[in-house]
Amino acid sequence: MALPFDPIRRAAALWRARWGPRAQVPAMAAATSIMRVQQVLLADFDAVVGSHGLTFARYEALVLLSFTSTGQLPMSKLGERLMVHPTSVTNSVQRLEAAGFVRRLPNPHDGRGTLAAITEEGRAVMEAATGDLIAGGFGMSVLSEAEQEQLFTLLCRVREARGDFTQE
Repeated sequence: MALPFDPIRRAAALWRARWGPRAQVPAMAAATSIMRVQQVLLADFDAVVGSHGLTFARYEALVLLSFTSTGQLPMSKLGERLMVHPTSVTNSVQRLEAAGFVRRLPNPHDGRGTLAAITEEGRAVMEAATGDLIAGGFGMSVLSEAEQEQLFTLLCRVREARGDFTQE
């Protein structure tokens, strides 16, 4: 349901009128726009990967596992790299395991730990979902490749400043 106006632009004007020119209006509008784009993209991604029986969070776990040389990671590393709480990782892996996309194995390097290992079925569903996301341009095809790179660079600066990662 598209609105006949941009609600964030309207909010920015109202924000400026209420709190004045020093109210960080561009920052508020940019941050609010990022959050709205995240909602829209996540809904689109969930719809695409949902047609393959996945949520985007579970899809991300499969992709991460497929990027490893062995196709497996300790549950703790999986959560760390996905930047989610251990409970969320456990829930995702349990659901992926129930679908036959992941196996849980004892970690030979940590007697108390568990490895998540992608199965061939998991690889196949991940590849199919990835093909659909690529075909849809990840929801970013409205921007040129140069604009996509510029947006990525700008957002990296914000993420790094917030401690999301350190430069290599």
